[in-house]
Amino acid sequence: MVILTELAAKEVKQIIDQQQSSAKKNGDATQSMFLRVGVKGGGCSGFSYTLDLTESKGENDEEWDQFGIPVICDSKSMLYLDGATVDFKDELMGRGFVFRNPNASSSCGCGSSFSA
Repeated sequence: MVILTELAAKEVKQIIDQQQSSAKKNGDATQSMFLRVGVKGGGCSGFSYTLDLTESKGENDEEWDQFGIPVICDSKSMLYLDGATVDFKDELMGRGFVFRNPNASSSCGCGSSFSA
């Protein structure tokens, strides 16, 4: 399982609330949102982290709840992310989500890609 910190969950909840509020203003029906975590090939170290909100869950997705946020991850990405932590930082030099992955043998300086 990928661990979502309380601070990251709070930020995701704010983003979901903003998107659902915007959808209601436009007269669109709102659906349940999932936080999808995953990896894809590419980046300067071989794999890149992905983080996205989605309304759909695939048949190969694992699902769990972290601080009220439904999180999903496909089984292939889970091979690389099991035990990883997603945190959120809000600092003078940058604001955003940060992955800490014990499965990564190395990562790039920007922290958005890794090798395993």
